[in-house]
Amino acid sequence: MFEKSDEKLIAKALAGNKSAWFSLINRYEKSVYHYGVRMTGSHHDAADLMQDIFISVFRNLSSYQGTGAFKSWLFRIAHFRCIEFYRRKRPLVSLDECPDVSEQDPGLTPEVAMMGDQSQRHLMQAMQSLPVNQRAVVELKYFGQFTFDEIADQMGLSSNTVKSRLYSALAKLKQSLEVEYV
Repeated sequence: MFEKSDEKLIAKALAGNKSAWFSLINRYEKSVYHYGVRMTGSHHDAADLMQDIFISVFRNLSSYQGTGAFKSWLFRIAHFRCIEFYRRKRPLVSLDECPDVSEQDPGLTPEVAMMGDQSQRHLMQAMQSLPVNQRAVVELKYFGQFTFDEIADQMGLSSNTVKSRLYSALAKLKQSLEVEYV
């Protein structure tokens, strides 16, 4: 009925309450997983990345200051883990392996569904072609619904740098997607 705040769950988790820790995981696992899928282009890699992120959060939970939103702190860790992922392994994604991150409407005709799948594949391929720092900004802004200031805080950048990366990424995406449809 009433959801406990992140801060209460964190305090209980730090005190050793396992159900509070699992509640935190359950609250954010889908958004962290989808972040991983969009950043890596692979469901398998996203699951591995999600595991690394939550292990890191667990190990560093005591360092959470509570000055900002827990979600922002969590996604800052996710961003750094993603950077580490790309340092270890730069995935090559074919069109056939692009994940389907949207849920299909069962009432769609096969033609419309196919066009939507193709558009999604083109977008995922275009996102994969972006440098990781630009892809992260696009992901956080449009999929994570974070503000420029929140993204800047998570990535340790200025708001103007975040805006610059976003607009540069959008220009690259526009150019890439226009080429696909011309």
